Amino acid sequence: MSPADDTASPDSVNTLPSAPVDGAVTSIPGAPPAATLSPDELTDLPDDRYLNRELSWLDFNSRVLALAEDTSQPLLERAKFLAIFASNLDEFFMVRVAGLKRRDETGLSVRSADGLSPREQLQRIAGRTQTIADRHARVFLDMVQPELAENNIHVVGWKDLSPQQRERLVEHFHEEVFPVLTPLAVDPAHPFPYISSLSLNLAVTVRDSPEGPEHFARVKVPDNVKRFVRVDDLIPDPDASDEVPAKAVFLPTERLIAANLEHLFPGMEIADCHAFRVTRNADFEVDEDRDEDLLQALERELARRRFGSPVRLEVADDMSEHMLELLLRELDVNPADVIQVPGLLDLTALFEIYGVDRPQLKDRPFVPATHPAFGERETPRSIFATLNEGDVLVHHPYDSFSTSVQRFIEQAAADPQVLAIKQTLYRTSGASGDSPIVNALIDAAEAGKQVVALVELKARFDEQANIRWARKLEQAGVHVVYGLVGLKTHCKTCLVVRREGSTIKRYCHIGTGNYNPKTARLYEDMGLFTAAPDVGADLTDLFNTLTGYSRKTEYRNILVAPNGIRSGIIDRINVEIERGRAGDERARVQLKANALVDEQIIDALYRASQAGVPVEVMVRGICALRPGMPGISDNIVVRSILGQFLEHSRILHFGAANEYWIGSADMMHRNLDRRVEVMVQVRDAHSVAEIRDMFESAFDARTRCWALQSDGSWVASPAAGEEVRDHQLQMIKRHRRRPERSA
Repeated sequence: MSPADDTASPDSVNTLPSAPVDGAVTSIPGAPPAATLSPDELTDLPDDRYLNRELSWLDFNSRVLALAEDTSQPLLERAKFLAIFASNLDEFFMVRVAGLKRRDETGLSVRSADGLSPREQLQRIAGRTQTIADRHARVFLDMVQPELAENNIHVVGWKDLSPQQRERLVEHFHEEVFPVLTPLAVDPAHPFPYISSLSLNLAVTVRDSPEGPEHFARVKVPDNVKRFVRVDDLIPDPDASDEVPAKAVFLPTERLIAANLEHLFPGMEIADCHAFRVTRNADFEVDEDRDEDLLQALERELARRRFGSPVRLEVADDMSEHMLELLLRELDVNPADVIQVPGLLDLTALFEIYGVDRPQLKDRPFVPATHPAFGERETPRSIFATLNEGDVLVHHPYDSFSTSVQRFIEQAAADPQVLAIKQTLYRTSGASGDSPIVNALIDAAEAGKQVVALVELKARFDEQANIRWARKLEQAGVHVVYGLVGLKTHCKTCLVVRREGSTIKRYCHIGTGNYNPKTARLYEDMGLFTAAPDVGADLTDLFNTLTGYSRKTEYRNILVAPNGIRSGIIDRINVEIERGRAGDERARVQLKANALVDEQIIDALYRASQAGVPVEVMVRGICALRPGMPGISDNIVVRSILGQFLEHSRILHFGAANEYWIGSADMMHRNLDRRVEVMVQVRDAHSVAEIRDMFESAFDARTRCWALQSDGSWVASPAAGEEVRDHQLQMIKRHRRRPERSA
């Protein structure tokens, strides 16, 4: 659910690099000439036709919060959505708000598409954020926490504990917590300490006597211990049995520390103690033109990220005015950037609560199935043999990643006939995890194959992990490259070159999601496997561009950003307009993405609506398009589906042209102008049918979703009392009954 991969980083105001990649399918077979819109034709679109992208993102996170409020969701899933909401909001401030503040402070008066200055956007964000932060806290305090207690899962305070529990916790404090605490005084000899981003802290005032002056100290809650202490682990529940599960009792670590402050300040009276948390600017840029070694430059900037300026200060809502003024002064925080939170700060820690072993309070475990094309048969055969029979479209998480994408790369690594593997890696695994994809590439290199890995070092918040993977790959003999200067390589592509008899054959995978087996179980994505010669030739040209000095300008069956995807999409929308005006009832545009922000694509969709062409948009997060405007967007509907899986695929359908495209690009400036993205046309009849079924389910009037209104609000649909169906559940059912495809 988190938008870390696609929706958090700001749109840079830098100019574009000089034509590093150009990818455009230059003609659409059988289509009339594209309808070119003159400047005069654009003037009848209203100035207020765009919604603000930042406020739209906050609306998205509010929809995540609505899932935590939804009592039809399993209880621990609701707690998880509270944690996701908090994590999303942290990243929004670190990147989006930080970017707006930088523009405002440097005097860049670049207005958003809806006409707001950076300062005006920050003012609206501040007001909206306090409202949803209050709502977020109240959902936990008034709804989720009491229901957890009813199910024998307790989040408690010090006063809620028995004398025996307190005694044992004092022992635990001295054994596990006290040794790593460092109280920092603030006085003429001790300057105010640096507060690291997202750390949880206690602001403490102490005095020598009831009449003596107060002294301020800061105590950081250690980030190398769990946020919650499991009290029941320290003192087992004597009433637990097979019929009655043991109580799960959680004490927040900051409450344990606050209850034992006298051990940190012996001989002093504790006057006041409140929690606070600072969020700092994590948005940085690497000067790739100046720095010869991108890896070293990025490591230097990552070190600087820790010292970014504050963009948000979260405080307990009962913090004294005097203490808040001190924090504002010492941290140099604007009062408008203060968020007052009732109850616990940093509810991302609820991921720990979600880990409780209570399967009845969670979604039923979902086990992905192997795609029928790759299923076990009496005579085992390789994925290469399967692809020689035809293309295969996989739909994760319904189709297993491990028995499709992972197996494809592992078989390529082990196959003596494979000569080369070329792959892009954007996010492949967490910093502490293992990556079967990376391991397979290492195995291939050690077996003597030519292996090229394009590792995107600038994948936000995965930079450290990708630096580690890059070095590991280099040590194994893999040719590691970092892409093109000024661009992020965000495409999801893998090319396998194999000798078959006297010929060389190429096998390809192009996807919408990362080569990450962990997120593939949680993110909804699609991937196309093909041995089509034109796609293989396209990927060969693309990798030559990414690794060398090629300036390929035309591709056969893929669209490539930064210069080819926007124009390719608009050309195809214009074809639908032309055919719709000619009376072709098949004219239609369907678009599924994480975000729809790009003004040129939005205007093209408005033109399609004005021409009577139905437009259906399914967007998970941000949408700047305003549907339902009379005479402008009457024929456009926008839906958002959130659920057990994070809707992540990017898919386009052009009805009259009968074209289906999947790929890595969202409809945003950064994706279309400042990233290397790839979209591929899906031509196989079986695969087309699967995408068509997905769209039919997503846009079914009975499907549970949120519908965007012309005023920018989102309304739950269908209305209460109407028949409701769950899109993701329908996808699970369809994939389970999908027959094995014949050769």
